Amino acid sequence: MIRKIFKKINLIIGVDIGSHAVKICELQRVGMDYKIISIGSSLLPFGSVEDGVLQEPLTVSRILSELLSNLKIKNKKIGVSISGYSVIVKKIVLDEMSDEELVKYIETEAEQYVPFDLDDVYIDFQRVDKKRNAENKCEIMLVAAKKEVVNDYLDMLDQLKLQTVLVDVDGFALENIWEITSGSTENVALIDIGASKMNINIISEGVSVLARDVAVGSLQLTEQIANFLGVDYVEAEKIKLGIAEPGAHAENIKGIFNKICAQWVLEIKKAIDLYLANHPDKSLKTIVLSGGGSKVLGLSEYISKETGLKTVNFNPFEKMLYDEKKIDKNYLESVAPEMAIAAGLAIRSTSI
Repeated sequence: MIRKIFKKINLIIGVDIGSHAVKICELQRVGMDYKIISIGSSLLPFGSVEDGVLQEPLTVSRILSELLSNLKIKNKKIGVSISGYSVIVKKIVLDEMSDEELVKYIETEAEQYVPFDLDDVYIDFQRVDKKRNAENKCEIMLVAAKKEVVNDYLDMLDQLKLQTVLVDVDGFALENIWEITSGSTENVALIDIGASKMNINIISEGVSVLARDVAVGSLQLTEQIANFLGVDYVEAEKIKLGIAEPGAHAENIKGIFNKICAQWVLEIKKAIDLYLANHPDKSLKTIVLSGGGSKVLGLSEYISKETGLKTVNFNPFEKMLYDEKKIDKNYLESVAPEMAIAAGLAIRSTSI
């Protein structure tokens, strides 16, 4: 028997810094599979990160450092992702040109697509489809991120002696982990619902064609439940997730759910309608939910009913290997939804 030798691929540590928590994922390649080495998260004090911007870098730094230490992570090469108002992701259609011509074009003409001073942003782009089409056009996904925001993250991580080898966008990290773990080629809407933002990334024929962040999230539910019942955030979270009962206020809590979740569905529908208007012959098959907000009791059924599309909850670790003596199965299933972006970073090679 001939044993196939697989080249060892070193992966980075995925670090997802949200407004609610810091999440870390460490993976390892085992042949053609991935193995979970360590995962964990730590809550952040309210207001530490707002709309993707570090407000309390010392606090975030301390919590991140403690989490890395608790997980006994030695690898210093990490990847982070950013989101919020300081990041612009836009698909543009241009006349077909060579890669060299495209670089020069973006350098000189990007200002017409970016609502920021070009001196204040980092710009990157990627061809959406490298095949020449009938109209002799090329589609480009353009990304612009405010230098001030990115540099704040890089400075904080550098002070922790971490080597940041990748700065990604939440939606693209989500897309990568979905493609790697699902093996699916169907047209899907990836919806990651965090504490303060919802990321929407629509994938058509294996290509991201619409990516946006929306300033809504599961913290809306927690706050309204806490205010209405006069309870703290911990108890409100339990009620939100169906862990605790609302008692005599069940109908009122249901009304809060319906009001907030209707806002989420409206944003999802708007994105889907825009996609279908531009791609009428490429119908969507499925909505894929991730993020801590996706664990809201009954949410997937509600979204499916309102959109008419099959809606599934995404577990990025479903097909991965792990040591059951080190990682509890129930814990893994519990944290999987909010670990999708961290996992999408953690699958990337250190040789980026």
